Amino acid sequence: MRVKKGPPDFILFMTTLLLIGIGLIMVFSSSAVTASIRYDDAYFFFKRQLAWATVGVIAMIVIMKINYMRLKDFAIPLMIISVVCLILVITPVGIESKGASRWLGVGPFSFTPSELAKLGMVMFLAKSLTMNLDNMQSFKIGVLPYLVVLAGVCGLIMAQPDLGTSVAIAGTTFFMLMIAGAKFSHLSLLAASGLAAVGAAIAVAPYRMERIIAFVDPWKYASDEGFQTVQSLYALGSGGLFGMGLGMSRQKFFYLPEQHTDFIYAILGEELGFIGAALIIALFLLFAWRGFKIAINAPDNFGSLLAGGITIMITLQAAINIGVVSGFLPVTGITLPFLSYGGTSLLFTMIGVGLILNVSRYSTYR
Repeated sequence: MRVKKGPPDFILFMTTLLLIGIGLIMVFSSSAVTASIRYDDAYFFFKRQLAWATVGVIAMIVIMKINYMRLKDFAIPLMIISVVCLILVITPVGIESKGASRWLGVGPFSFTPSELAKLGMVMFLAKSLTMNLDNMQSFKIGVLPYLVVLAGVCGLIMAQPDLGTSVAIAGTTFFMLMIAGAKFSHLSLLAASGLAAVGAAIAVAPYRMERIIAFVDPWKYASDEGFQTVQSLYALGSGGLFGMGLGMSRQKFFYLPEQHTDFIYAILGEELGFIGAALIIALFLLFAWRGFKIAINAPDNFGSLLAGGITIMITLQAAINIGVVSGFLPVTGITLPFLSYGGTSLLFTMIGVGLILNVSRYSTYR
């Protein structure tokens, strides 16, 4: 199919760059104390995040220029590679840290296969659903195969263990099946199966059950299971309307764990206040609006599902992270896209944005 190519979506492009810029500032602000103590270099985490951001922007621009229709052929191979990496990470080859095996080492570098799996799953679903649209009203041949694939992928990720990423992938799959035309009754069954799986995962892991108990009343367990939530709420509450000022956080002085990764939004709220925290939410809403607009106006079903799926994945992950930090959801290890420290997460998120921008160049809304 030959479609006239235009410029990428300017608003989405600039929103992404703005989120990355804010993220770099906040990674430095939130990690400088920890980096100084651990590595005798206040810029330790910032320099690495800056390097990954540079690579990510280059990757985004390169992906943006390749016709996304040609990338359809890479969907299944990428999914296979993702599954192989997910299997390897739970073998002795995987790198274990803090009781979880989520990384694979490649020379001096390491990466998290679950980030690759998120992108691989969206691309696989976009291609497969495009070829299976006529069967989506059938559970047996329209929904069940994807439920099996989802169970396999999420099962491997749960073995690391990583409940947050599993929920993000399951949620994205649910909405992509909805977009593809699956019946409400079938989606309800999928949702019920997902909730049952999450319930089982919580029941078999005492630490997850402790997190749920602490979520109900974090102040009662402020010295142990609820510690992270309470410290996060202290940070957000201390920020007030305008914040304590950039670099002036108190919680980053080893009060709030994971302050530059999973809980960077709490430090941002403490330093930039409600205004800064609301700005981040507004930017993600803007990102979602442009992403869905691109998906709706894509020239073909594959482009629509691809752009829509990636937009859902990124905004859903942001919603989960902000919900956890704000105390609306139980604590789970999931980063805030574009802002949290983490090279693999940032790189694959940028590649995903490159794919959305790629689709926007062929969109019909201009």
